[in-house]
Amino acid sequence: MGPLLSHIAHLEIMTPDLDASVRFYVAQMGMRVVERGARQVYLRCWGDYYRYSLILSQATQAGLGHMAWRTVSPQALEEAARRIEAAGAGGEWLYPQEGHGRAYRFTGPYGHVMELFWEVERHQEDGEHRSQFPDRPARRTNHGVAPRMLDHITVSAPDVRGFAQWYSETLGFRIMGYTSLDHAPVTVFGVLTTNEKSHDLGVLIDTSPVAGRVHHIAFWVDSREEHSLAADILMEGGTDIEYGPGLHGIGEQTYLYFREPSGLRIELNTGGYRNYVPDWQPYDWKPAQGSNNFYRNSHMPDSMLEASPPAPGITGTEDGALPGTEDALVEAASSAANPWQGHG
Repeated sequence: MGPLLSHIAHLEIMTPDLDASVRFYVAQMGMRVVERGARQVYLRCWGDYYRYSLILSQATQAGLGHMAWRTVSPQALEEAARRIEAAGAGGEWLYPQEGHGRAYRFTGPYGHVMELFWEVERHQEDGEHRSQFPDRPARRTNHGVAPRMLDHITVSAPDVRGFAQWYSETLGFRIMGYTSLDHAPVTVFGVLTTNEKSHDLGVLIDTSPVAGRVHHIAFWVDSREEHSLAADILMEGGTDIEYGPGLHGIGEQTYLYFREPSGLRIELNTGGYRNYVPDWQPYDWKPAQGSNNFYRNSHMPDSMLEASPPAPGITGTEDGALPGTEDALVEAASSAANPWQGHG
């Protein structure tokens, strides 16, 4: 059997102030509410092919509820569940959820909850939101940042290569690149993909004792002009820019980081390459080469060491390591237990 997963479909994000987060995604991001409950709200970007790409759930602190991926076929869903159980991370079958069919949900060896499904409700708007393009699920909006679609998620784990190896060997993710420190053989960042994108799943090294944390979620706009305009819209709307705009070396996307009211970090992307090479070998970048900031003309703020939920310790960054944190990352990497070992 070939690839098992096709793409990332939606994310569930936990927030301590559901109403404030919903207002932000509607007013600032330009997303639209498609379903609302007492403790959950479902939202979509104008270009999402399925009914929603983001679930906001009421919780005591910000974090990741689950990430959901569509398989390439119903047979691939069954095979993915079989492989997960064989690897020692068995989960459970869930009956049809909002907008999609039955799903297999499991917790990976580093504490991140993932949901896989095949059957899904394709979205097509009527009335004022209908597009003149027959293959667009909805008309383009010019409200707020107006991302076309969900792009990727970056999480944190104590062992970047162990994380990448488990998801590659178990579910067929392609490993596209790593960042290792200039002065020590410690990998602080890795990117994986289910398709031709440079990545739809990233992982940063984490020195905290909390499993399953998320560093950021990312959305996509079509052009650098829209990306620059988004920074203007966010600033005028009272949202501070945490880092960027700039250009990633890994992936070659233009980036911009900011926070939503829960404290969760959001990235906005555009550009980048598509990679169709079936036997691609991941390059091991060094921070001095500009793995995160290819222009090498700005310094990442200390706040980029934070992930959700908040916890003692730090994460690495896509830039490698901020000055003064290198020794802590080396020590953490040398002492980290690898939950992948022993799982089939």
